[in-house]
Order: sequence, then C-alpha cells, then structure tokens
Amino acid sequence: MSILLSPFYSDFESEEEAESYDRWFRAEVQHALDDPSPGIPHDEAMAMLEEMRRKRRSAA
Repeated sequence: MSILLSPFYSDFESEEEAESYDRWFRAEVQHALDDPSPGIPHDEAMAMLEEMRRKRRSAA
C-alpha cells in the first residue's frame, strides 16, 4: 500500500506529522512492553473502566 493512499496518513496534515506520531506511538508501546510491573488481568481492567464510566455518567 502506498503511504500516500494509507488512511493512517490522511489523518495528518503532512507525511512528516504522521511519521512523527508513528515514532511516538511505537516508543510508547515499547515503553509499555518493557515495563516490569505486573499486568492487570483483563476482567479487572474492564471492571475498573466500567467503574470510571459509571462515575462520569453519574457526575453528568
């Protein structure tokens, strides 16, 4: 796929901006992968997110 036709690049004003975001995103993912702290089980993470949503809905 051509970079110019990629939907990813069309969300940015320039190819340089898209590439800068891509570098940042990849660094963030690598940072998360390298983090030695224990992960959170999926069910627990989903419960935490649902609690956050519930609080926001009740605050609105």
